[in-house]
Amino acid sequence: MKRIISFIVTVLGLTIIMAVTTPGLLKDVRLGLDLKGGFEILYEAEPLMEGQQVTKEALQETAKSLQKRADALGTTEPEVTPEGTNRIRLKVAGVTDEAEVRKTMKEPANLTFRSNDGCKEGEEFCKIELRGNDFVENGASIAYDQLNQPMIDIKVKDKAKFAEITERLLGQELAIFMDDQLLSAPTVQAVLTDGSAQITGSYTLDEAKQIRDTINLGALPLKLVEKYSQSVGATLGMQSLTKTLQAGLLASVAILLFMIIRYRIPGLLASFALILHTWLLILVFVWADFTLTLPGIAAFILGVGMAVDANIITYERIREEIRTGKSVASAVKAGGKSSLRAIMDSNVTTILVAAVMFAFGTGAVKGFAIVLILEILISIATNVYFSRFLLNLLVRIGWAGKPSHYGVKERDIREL
Repeated sequence: MKRIISFIVTVLGLTIIMAVTTPGLLKDVRLGLDLKGGFEILYEAEPLMEGQQVTKEALQETAKSLQKRADALGTTEPEVTPEGTNRIRLKVAGVTDEAEVRKTMKEPANLTFRSNDGCKEGEEFCKIELRGNDFVENGASIAYDQLNQPMIDIKVKDKAKFAEITERLLGQELAIFMDDQLLSAPTVQAVLTDGSAQITGSYTLDEAKQIRDTINLGALPLKLVEKYSQSVGATLGMQSLTKTLQAGLLASVAILLFMIIRYRIPGLLASFALILHTWLLILVFVWADFTLTLPGIAAFILGVGMAVDANIITYERIREEIRTGKSVASAVKAGGKSSLRAIMDSNVTTILVAAVMFAFGTGAVKGFAIVLILEILISIATNVYFSRFLLNLLVRIGWAGKPSHYGVKERDIREL
């Protein structure tokens, strides 16, 4: 009786949990560019100044700056990935205005604070005193003076450098440029030794916010040249998702029917384990905040195929043991033991290949690899150990104790 209650509670409890939570989980899955639609740009990084090198550190800092600007767009989880030695790939899902993306991403590319110190006649603001990366990260903020006029508080990293600049330029203008566009030209009103200052002027709140955001986003350590771009419309992305889900659903139904028809009770247990396996993978995607892409779906389908293969290997071995004349209990034990090594060898080998792909691949390849690894780990837990646990439970209860429960006919059983 305890085993019957244990089986019913386990299966019924998991079924209720999956039925209740699945709609919310599916709604919370974050879709990638190829499914939701959006915009992708491949940049090539070049030094800002002659003689500089495109180092790995500079490329990573540039990617971080791009990530900040992409986050400021308010889009759904932008992806910024350094590739190779001098390239950065940007993916922004759900974007509607490509021109605004390009404009925003390139605007802070060369933020400078300039003075007239040493300029020739006719030149204006020829000397670069500070660059955007001289400022403390997110150190610029909006404040208000006594007349409730917006101003911008800023902080620099090098206090001594800032003190020297403000002392040298006391009473002169220190202009703020974005690329070669003049944003503002405030006057240095005091020598500042603590690394902080206030930019004042007749700014509207929107103008003050623009200057604040420009400083916070910072100057790119490297210059970016757009080499490639593509746009995926939301309609095309949704069509891809819809057709993929339809194909996956039809294939899943066919697989479950095949397992049930051929293997009877073990096939039912395998089908339940496959459904649990799918639910767990979706749960991991939501909890870990992964992005689902078409390569990820491909890895998911491949993982399901391997899970089905694991069940087929196990149940075929059990059927072979039953045909030799062993009791069902002995056949289940022997078949499970003999199939485990083959299943684990296959899965471990695939995990190693996926790990190499993740280590050396980029972009979609990494996504495919990580989904495949997760898929296999969950498959081992559900389609190997959990399904065997349920089968052994049914054998002990007596609900799966006949050869016919495994699709084996009496005439095919040989006498010992």
